[in-house]
Amino acid sequence: MARIGGRPRQIEPEDIVRVGRELGLRNLSMNAVAARLGVSSTALYRHVDGRWGLERLVGESLLAELDLQDDPDDGPVPHLLSTALQLRSFMLRHPGLTWYVQTLFPRGEGGRRLLATAADSLVRRGYSTEAGIVLSAAVASVAIGYAATEETQRERADELDAQRRGVEEALLADARLGEAHRALPEIGPDEYVRLWLGAAIRGFVQAAPPGRPVDEIRAALRVAGEGQ
Repeated sequence: MARIGGRPRQIEPEDIVRVGRELGLRNLSMNAVAARLGVSSTALYRHVDGRWGLERLVGESLLAELDLQDDPDDGPVPHLLSTALQLRSFMLRHPGLTWYVQTLFPRGEGGRRLLATAADSLVRRGYSTEAGIVLSAAVASVAIGYAATEETQRERADELDAQRRGVEEALLADARLGEAHRALPEIGPDEYVRLWLGAAIRGFVQAAPPGRPVDEIRAALRVAGEGQ
């Protein structure tokens, strides 16, 4: 609760980051942080520029901890797959971070560092910086999309399990889909994401091989999309 009377409590950006991370990005608000710190929301404006500034302060503090491992012996496909899986794992460990990066990226120093690191890793594999940015951003978007879906499912796990059983029963009873559904293999989420991310990344690299300029990548993607 905010103090009434007396000398206002002094807070620092580090206090806001700590409390913001405790609340989590999904529950983040000026009022919630102020209440946890025992100050008025007005006091936060000395350190952050409203809700966007608060999100950036907390979100960038999380991104600063993401250290992507890069095996120099990996070619573009295994490198990008490894990066995507590391990114997915990190996002799932920090609920709300998928929403933060999907809304606007990069917002601050942490995001810019990650983008530069990703581009540099592809430059070492024969890409130009601009092509590295385009390719790494495309792969990251897919990986984060998977993580966002998984995060939503985790948040609604209890009710989702009950709904899933009903869907399963309906599929098995369907004359058109039941037999095919029974024949499908059981695949866990980690394997599922790895398989489809790998397939997507191979397609990306086929359209954007090392050395291909960005305008030619765009043309190749357009042709592939049109089926020509």
